[in-house]
Amino acid sequence: MARNAVGFGEDELRTLAGARSFERGVGYLDAVSGLEVGDGAVIARVHGSDVYEVELTLGEGTGTGVSGRCDCPYGQEGNFCKHCVAVGLTVLRQAAIPRQRAAARARASGLEAWLAVLSRDELVALVQEQVAGDRELRRRLELRAAAAHCDVDTLRERVVALVDPRPFERFGYVEYADACGYARQVEEAADALRALTAGGQAAQAVRLAEEAIRSLGEVYGEVDDSDGVVGQAAHAVVDAHMQACRGARADPERLAEWLVAHVLGDGNDVTDLDPLEYADVLGSAGLARMRQLAAEALRRSPRGWAEQYLMERLVKAEGDVDALVALYAKDLLPSGATHLRIAEELDAAGRGSEALAWAERGLRYTSTEAHVDGRLVDYVCARYTRADRTAEAVSVRRDRLRAERSLTSYQQLRAAVGAVGGWGSEREAALALLREDPRQGRGGRFGGAVLMDALLDDGDLDAAWREASSGADERQWQQLADLSRTTRPADALAVYLRMVEQLKEPTGDRVYERMALLLRGARDCHRALDTLGEFTAYVCALRAELKRRRKLMTILDRHGL
Repeated sequence: MARNAVGFGEDELRTLAGARSFERGVGYLDAVSGLEVGDGAVIARVHGSDVYEVELTLGEGTGTGVSGRCDCPYGQEGNFCKHCVAVGLTVLRQAAIPRQRAAARARASGLEAWLAVLSRDELVALVQEQVAGDRELRRRLELRAAAAHCDVDTLRERVVALVDPRPFERFGYVEYADACGYARQVEEAADALRALTAGGQAAQAVRLAEEAIRSLGEVYGEVDDSDGVVGQAAHAVVDAHMQACRGARADPERLAEWLVAHVLGDGNDVTDLDPLEYADVLGSAGLARMRQLAAEALRRSPRGWAEQYLMERLVKAEGDVDALVALYAKDLLPSGATHLRIAEELDAAGRGSEALAWAERGLRYTSTEAHVDGRLVDYVCARYTRADRTAEAVSVRRDRLRAERSLTSYQQLRAAVGAVGGWGSEREAALALLREDPRQGRGGRFGGAVLMDALLDDGDLDAAWREASSGADERQWQQLADLSRTTRPADALAVYLRMVEQLKEPTGDRVYERMALLLRGARDCHRALDTLGEFTAYVCALRAELKRRRKLMTILDRHGL
């Protein structure tokens, strides 16, 4: 649909939402209610699993077309969701929208003109009238007034109340549906702290922010913050704390001590505070004190995650690669992931030969491990390939297949050998290795034999048929049948019919859909065998047997069976 008087069309909605969300949005047209048209925006409610509020910003004349905001979980992640699509389509289908926008523009202009001529007393009376009927507005204005008057006691009382989740705890914790409301309160607390700093009371704001951050850390375990909205609001409090520290020219060593205590405590889950964001306030003295405290903490708890994270951040900031390598080397993971991190840091510092040496050491360190970080193996093989050491890359891939007999290891060996040739003999040795695997019956990605996965991945269907009876699971049997409809239709047909028989007892849409797909495969086999009459008779008998399952009959009809 071409762009029209509202500034966008269906094509733009489809582009913003994606095909899937757009099609789902079409199904929500009847769920849109309470459409409010303003000059530059449209607000509406959409009734789905919950009632969601959608706001579309209309960019007519700006070249932006339309943007949307929805308070559903998907919309809160910044996506143009199906609810936005439904409201957008509703707007496009209402011819009166341009006239309503013009009317909204006129109303806004009239309101502005009216407010401009009111006296001070009349404006005060108007605000007091609104405050009396809107508790949230009153609370926000009270906070602003307290900040403006530097009323620290009132501000402390209000901030403490705003970060207290108890008003939202219906069953002892803040449920997912109430997290957004609680997050809005926390953001109000951040606004109040910023206002206090702007009012010349930065030192008071620092202490109050630290109290709020501590409280948030204590109560965060009682909040279902699946969408991270409370965490975002808490970080706004951290930002207000940083701003206050700058304004107050906080004591660097005292700030360092507070930051270390917070990062190593249990309260950093909600704020995810990075102490190096305070580097400009800490200065050299504060950073030195933080490094000292971090080293002491790491000595007390050498395997502590928070202690390692803090020291890593400080060492990285100093740019001392050798110190960082030494730090990592104290706790080498058995997967080889730590060796890889060291190699990457050395690579970034332009020390490629040392990086490769560490990565090779990681391969030796993990040579007997079944599960190794694949990125380490990839790193070494890529370096070997770039250095024209392809034979060594093949050797690494061969060793990994011996240690980890998986389809992925087999595929990677095949790709490595393909670069130098000679896959035939190498393949036989690899297949022999998989064939003798004592885990043969349960080694594949989904429980079947790795050997079967390898043969199917190679397209060696004759060998796969020979091995199937001793090692294939149901997934592999079906894949083998799917690949053999035209070349071995009789064998494939037997597999399909056996699986259909197994699905007669279970019920449910997923079962019925799978049965329909199996029957379509069986039909292809009959077609290849020129026995479609037998297939028709089989399906008729199956329908008669299962005729009481109406949903199954509907699904079979949809598949033309």
